[in-house]
Amino acid sequence: MELLADPQIWIAFLTLTALELVLGIDNIIFISILCDRLPPETREKARRLGLAMAMGMRIGLLFLLSWIIGLTAPLFSLAGMELSGRDLILIGGGLFLLWKSTTEIHHLLEGEDEKVETKGEVTFAGVIAQIALIDMVFSLDSIITAVGMVDEIAVMIAAVVVSVALMMVFAKQIGDFVSNHPSIKMLALSFLVVVGLVLIVNGFDHNVPKGYIYFGMAFSLCVELLNIRARKKRSASAPVQLHSRYKR
Repeated sequence: MELLADPQIWIAFLTLTALELVLGIDNIIFISILCDRLPPETREKARRLGLAMAMGMRIGLLFLLSWIIGLTAPLFSLAGMELSGRDLILIGGGLFLLWKSTTEIHHLLEGEDEKVETKGEVTFAGVIAQIALIDMVFSLDSIITAVGMVDEIAVMIAAVVVSVALMMVFAKQIGDFVSNHPSIKMLALSFLVVVGLVLIVNGFDHNVPKGYIYFGMAFSLCVELLNIRARKKRSASAPVQLHSRYKR
């Protein structure tokens, strides 16, 4: 009750929830693109299971704060640079994200024929395994951010639960929108390439302000949404113009 009556706690909770949502956008995009390779009847199940795993992993990591703090201790040096367990996880996750995004871009550029052929090779368990792997990377980054902002573990857990619940509500709409617009899907894959590079750079202790990254992503998305709207207007007006020419 003391926590609920403290306005500072509420401010911290709302701020952390908003931050977790922003950090979770990358996760939603990655899950949506992976689920798009599955048959339509299993996509929603895989999407919800992936987000549920993300929530469970983040809550579990919150109870292992001492272990997370230990991950920041240097393990060895490479070319005069000290690397910790956290750094290795970020570098590995970044490399995996680069590989997966590049592979998906290749499949997208090869055309529908290859997509149909390869879709049968994708299994539900394989997609879930890949989601679990990248969930671990995104969850670790998210929890380290949360630990740096809030001291109360109850507030952290509440923010994680609320943010993932909101992600579950909007994940299908985001996934369907990405799937139905190839240009948005290509843009999302390009975002994931950038995120993979940022994870690798962070793993080598070079901090890249995420505000710049998210601003670039938001600007590119707004431009592409305007392009989609312009294409719809052109396609809607094209029959009218053809009809008027034929009439003349």
